[in-house]
Amino acid sequence: MFRSATFKLTMWYLALVMTISVVFSVVLYHVATAELARGLYRETQRIFTQFPVFDNNPMLRSSPYLSNGAHRILLRLIGFNIIVLFGAGFASYWLARRTLMPIEQAHEQQMRFTADVSHELRTPLTALRMESEVALMSKATSREELRKTLESNLEEASKLEKLINNLLRLTRLEADELQQNFTQLQASDVIRKASEQVQKLADAHNITLKQTVQETTLFGDQDSLVQLLVILLDNAIKYSPHGATVTLSAHPEADQTVLSVTDTGIGIEPQALDHVFDRFYRADNSRTKAADAEGFGLGLSIAKMIADVHHGTITLSSLVGQGTAATIRLPKPKKSLIANR
Repeated sequence: MFRSATFKLTMWYLALVMTISVVFSVVLYHVATAELARGLYRETQRIFTQFPVFDNNPMLRSSPYLSNGAHRILLRLIGFNIIVLFGAGFASYWLARRTLMPIEQAHEQQMRFTADVSHELRTPLTALRMESEVALMSKATSREELRKTLESNLEEASKLEKLINNLLRLTRLEADELQQNFTQLQASDVIRKASEQVQKLADAHNITLKQTVQETTLFGDQDSLVQLLVILLDNAIKYSPHGATVTLSAHPEADQTVLSVTDTGIGIEPQALDHVFDRFYRADNSRTKAADAEGFGLGLSIAKMIADVHHGTITLSSLVGQGTAATIRLPKPKKSLIANR
């Protein structure tokens, strides 16, 4: 599809360039021949005036030099247009590829995203259907077995709901609607709200949440920044051993505010660090095999998008068996920007 589009766009660019070149050449040809004719006429009149003996010379009267000069101008313009044709052809193809490449990449990303979503939706739906069919086909199914089947189906339905909610968040983030809600925030408030949301999960895993906060300001959407920290805290808690400590900190640094979530869990292998922010990516290592570590691989992708919308960055550093540190750097609010709010 994009090969055909590239060819068509190249032809349009080339046709535009050649049209301009040909029109310019035609105009130039007429102007040049007209100037040549006037020059020859003035020179002939000067000769006739100074040397009357040449007045009846048929060679001067017929001006063969005019046709020869016009012919040479035409040949040079044709050669010029041939050079323009080849040069514009290469330039048009390069420009067409450069124009269509972002569209092609976005299309491929959308296709992969659609395929991933279809796969992730199909998995719990298949489990729901199979368990229900097995329970209905067996006449000897007990009340307790039916209860377990229903509980399992509810778990799968909960997974579907979580996936759909995450997809809706991605759609909202991609629409850049969050920037309309940016306000000046205190880092301590964002950290406190995020900690409150994961406290029950931390208690269930016997994880201690430690806060180290130097008061500083942020400029952004509070709900989404809280969600970013909740995603990082959720991962840190799930992948840390029972009794461990997860540290959440904030401090100012030059013209930035730095937030970090540090754990002492199982860590991430180096080859996986480059892909952890990809949608639906889950590292094929011990993290995916950890207890209570089920997910769809959307959390860190959403976290990165939140950081991007806030014109910040998020990075992960990790050592297998020692833990992981997630660092978010957000620009400090500008006074003029705050005043406009």
